Amino acid sequence: GHLAALETMQRERRGMTVNLGTGRGVSVLETVRAFERASGRAVPIERVARRAGDVAECYADPSLAEKILGWKATYTLEDMCRDTWRWQSMNPHGYREESRK
Repeated sequence: GHLAALETMQRERRGMTVNLGTGRGVSVLETVRAFERASGRAVPIERVARRAGDVAECYADPSLAEKILGWKATYTLEDMCRDTWRWQSMNPHGYREESRK
């Protein structure tokens, strides 16, 4: 998605806002459970009341990405969590070069 967006920007010579996503919302709890499965570890959670201003529901509408970029999400939530866990496990200090020495 990101590469398709950059290629389109370069070709069109203009910027635009395009949502990249699955079009399906997932809850915080669903995401936590997916990370637990990806990592094989329990993630401690604390359930609390919703804060003032918290959005009840939010997800990307990817229809413009498909129309303009020809892009459609192929990763599931499980895929994303597994890939994120793999990358973080291989790069525990993230992108900080000094921490890799």
